[in-house]
Amino acid sequence: MAERDFLETPLQFLKGVGPRRAADLKRVGLSTVEDLLYRFPTRYEDRAGFRTIAELRPGAAASIAGEIVSCGIRPTRRPRFKIFEMLVRDRTGSLRAVWFNQPFLGDVFKPRQRVILFGKLELTSHGLQIQNPQYEILKDDAGTDGEGQDDTLHTGRIVPVYERTGTLTAKVQRALVYHALQQLPVALSDPLPVDVRARHQLVDRRTALVEVHFPPAGAAVDELNRFKSPAQRRLIFEEFFLFQLGLVLRRRSAKSERKPRSVVINDEIRESARRVLPFRLTGDQKHVIAEIVGDMQRQEPMNRLLQGDVGSGKTIVALIAALVAMENGFQVAFMAPTEILAEQHFLTIRRLLESSRFRMTLLTGATPAKKRREIQAELSGGSIHLAVGTHALVQDPVGFRELGLVIIDEQHRFGVLQRATLRAKGIHPDVLVMTATPIPRTLALTTYGDLDVSVMREMPPGRVPIKTIAKPESRRDEIYDFIRHQIDAGRQAYVIYPLVEESAKIDLKAATEMADHLAQDVFPAYRVALLHGRLKQDAKDRVMEGFARGDYQILVSTTVVEVGVDVSNAAAILIEHAERFGLSQLHQLRGRVGRGPHQSYCILLYQAPLSDQGRARLKALTETNDGFVIAERDLELRGPGDFFGTRQSGMPTLRVGDLLRDHELMESARREAVAALDDGSRADTLIALVRTSWEQRFGLVGIG
Repeated sequence: MAERDFLETPLQFLKGVGPRRAADLKRVGLSTVEDLLYRFPTRYEDRAGFRTIAELRPGAAASIAGEIVSCGIRPTRRPRFKIFEMLVRDRTGSLRAVWFNQPFLGDVFKPRQRVILFGKLELTSHGLQIQNPQYEILKDDAGTDGEGQDDTLHTGRIVPVYERTGTLTAKVQRALVYHALQQLPVALSDPLPVDVRARHQLVDRRTALVEVHFPPAGAAVDELNRFKSPAQRRLIFEEFFLFQLGLVLRRRSAKSERKPRSVVINDEIRESARRVLPFRLTGDQKHVIAEIVGDMQRQEPMNRLLQGDVGSGKTIVALIAALVAMENGFQVAFMAPTEILAEQHFLTIRRLLESSRFRMTLLTGATPAKKRREIQAELSGGSIHLAVGTHALVQDPVGFRELGLVIIDEQHRFGVLQRATLRAKGIHPDVLVMTATPIPRTLALTTYGDLDVSVMREMPPGRVPIKTIAKPESRRDEIYDFIRHQIDAGRQAYVIYPLVEESAKIDLKAATEMADHLAQDVFPAYRVALLHGRLKQDAKDRVMEGFARGDYQILVSTTVVEVGVDVSNAAAILIEHAERFGLSQLHQLRGRVGRGPHQSYCILLYQAPLSDQGRARLKALTETNDGFVIAERDLELRGPGDFFGTRQSGMPTLRVGDLLRDHELMESARREAVAALDDGSRADTLIALVRTSWEQRFGLVGIG
């Protein structure tokens, strides 16, 4: 069988798999032999030298091998709470193992089986025991668990441990991987150029695939469990190299496109921009506008990311870009992720463009069908110059006469497909994507590798830094007194309540009850309003407009106010259950205050006890107002998958690499990818390699 054919073999046809196991593997994204071999073990155990039971000490994690003496479910006084208990012995003694609320283990284990247990040792009133250990049955009399494989595959060596997948235990997966490696062609082709491998001292592809699953004797287990072994580094670098090849090609493809016409700048346009500016621009704003307008004057389409910390004035920058486009006869589409944010942008821009000749509209999912049809006709006829909206802007049959600029706010909340769909509504329009979530460099290299990046950190003049404090629930009354003092001084306040997806109905009820309690019992002298995502659009608008006018002193809200809401008189924000929010989200919420000349305050109210991570989040927020520092800290605490919160964010689907752990390899891979594509002798081969699989492999939009 040819090498490529073997790697692309559906797993169903690999020895020992079959339809049922293939379905289990497919559920975790494994469809081919190549998918299986590029899935790293979650950890490694040195089973060449197990600890004996007599050697075990409390507080340490260890692997032991032994024989089951007895096992079964032990009843407890608590209803519906069961403990599965096992006694295991080796030649030096016996050990108790317990699993909480896993009664199904009664069908898994039986006396006289040989087992491996891995977990942390605890000293309890019953003596030394291992709690909720990971397990593996070494000998199955039916001969089915290990596919008849010799136990030397599973003991007496450094052993790979895989995450259980459906009915497939770690032992079964180990055997399947072993069978696949036995059939791997000896002369396996290598996508990494020889000189790249030599520069980075990387082993060849075949050696890496074998040793990442079955490390050689003497390999450092600690290094393997940190994903730093030579085999792991090689495969991670390969993945990053292929990924960066595609990103660089996508960027170069965009640079080779040509707009039907570019914008021109003259004194009349400069004067038009000056007329709409409500205040003097910061140095950062001037610099970024120069970068954007410079891009717009070029023949190739702009693809620029604008990162601006909360409150740094991104909307004004976007408006200047829109004005330049419209003065040149182009239409502009401005897309926001939520109706409330689209509405905020629409009201802000409409106020600033009041004296101009340009017509603008708002288009969201809440726009009535008749009104929507009218807007669609005017957009395609060209009589509307600027359309602000949600994802409704990308839906057919919305069309434009001459779309010249696309502005996308809070880019990480949109899938890359939506971004591509909106671009496709014009002929190579300029694209400006904006985010108030500063992206750490590691992620910017991946998620936004095809974009030029502009950064704004400077705050508009007159802004006073927000004071942030964290307080336990027990200090609630003094916090209420503080808010009362702020309102009596003429300010307004937000009270933010979390809405967690799994318990949204319960949380919404709690938020509603909180608003009632505050209005009737705590702040009866003040007017309190409630805002949440399930209100109809006109009700949301009434609440927000009323709060902006000062009709309400306190706004109780869920996180629908996270971005875009701008009320300069609001000087205090109380965030309930602050421990339930991510760090970047807390920073976004804090940015709802501090928008006027008054000293503003953010109070983080938490429920004790705090987890270590919860304490670290609140500490980071009280120590700095710098969104870029917070973004880096958030990435460290949560990892890249959670940083954006959703797969729809356009994050690449990586099989072996980790954007945080392996960031240095990613930067090296990018440099090598650029150099390899600049080398005319091999560029065609690499381009062909990328075009066959890049889009499907990384779950991203194609490379052009």
